[in-house]
Amino acid sequence: MQKYNWNYPTTMWVGENRINDITLACKNLNINKPLLVTDNGLAQSDIVKNTLSILKEGGIFAALYSNVVGNPTGTNVNEGVDSYKKNNCDGVIAFGGGSGLDVGKAVAFMSGQILPIWDFEDVGDNWTKANSDKIAPIIAVPTTAGTGSETGRASVILNKETGVKNIIFHPKFLPSIVILDPVLTVGLPSKMTAATGMDALAHNLEAYCAPSYHPMADGIALEGMRLINKWLLEAVKNGSNLEARMNMLTAASMGSTAFQKGLGAIHSLSHPVNALNNIHHGLSNAIFMPYVLTFNKDVIEERIIKVCDYLELKDRTFNGFIDWVLKFRKDLDIPHKLSDVIKENDLDLERLSKMALEDPSTGGNPKVLSVDDMRIMYQHSMSGKLF
Repeated sequence: MQKYNWNYPTTMWVGENRINDITLACKNLNINKPLLVTDNGLAQSDIVKNTLSILKEGGIFAALYSNVVGNPTGTNVNEGVDSYKKNNCDGVIAFGGGSGLDVGKAVAFMSGQILPIWDFEDVGDNWTKANSDKIAPIIAVPTTAGTGSETGRASVILNKETGVKNIIFHPKFLPSIVILDPVLTVGLPSKMTAATGMDALAHNLEAYCAPSYHPMADGIALEGMRLINKWLLEAVKNGSNLEARMNMLTAASMGSTAFQKGLGAIHSLSHPVNALNNIHHGLSNAIFMPYVLTFNKDVIEERIIKVCDYLELKDRTFNGFIDWVLKFRKDLDIPHKLSDVIKENDLDLERLSKMALEDPSTGGNPKVLSVDDMRIMYQHSMSGKLF
């Protein structure tokens, strides 16, 4: 496999075994004592142990913070900042899936701030409150192909006091160097490969359907969807296929790059159930996808037909695209209904609907939404009703 160096949307080192360049990445950013942020499972893995060994051999001794949970919390960020300061770190290596990357980026950001993290929620110009000069340099190393957090300018962090997942934004959340190494994703279980891959699809799809004007994002999103259509099933069925893994890593980074244009109700519906019911974000995105598409049909049908054309689907109609999504999910063993993963008694429909409407992703939905609309989509996702 060839190796590539890209410079969009940030410096990206791409290819097999590029993790071997992690020491060079630190030296390029003048990082002498990084804090490697990841989850506990990965901290015990060979890929993290190998990364720490590579750094040590290069004369860089990294500290480790590994208490990150699946839907990361403000406590994770605070603990990470404490570890950063205790070990006199001067940069962060955000390592892992979306949770590890989001927390790592937030730790680098909060290491130089005085205000609480919630003051920097992605609302209005909150980001201007930050001391930009004291944000630590970030290296991002994704081990899943889903969130694309490595090319994002935000982190999604759960406020346990309010039960709300907040999007924390600052332009400098974008890592300075990203390492996309497919070898690091080979051990990802098939179910997690499927769920994270569907997360990448949701990012590209919602970005493409968002109503604002951004032709560059549209082009990236279309190609991201094509790569996912071609390679996700192969990555799930044959996890050792490095070409499939590499293309999925790329598609995930493309999704995050594209969704600066906007997201939509797939994410609006997902964030509350992630926060209150602890459902994996990629899985919930996959479940909600067809229900949101059919709800938005009257305003996105023309764009969806263009997606069908680009993907060269046999049935290049809106309904043909829905059939493709349903079959894709079935082939990936993704549940059709939210009720397959959450009991109806555990679903606070009124609270979820209000939280979904207030979610920052709602503003990017192609159709203006109400609380009743959110409730209807939740109900459809529970019953399996599409039209």
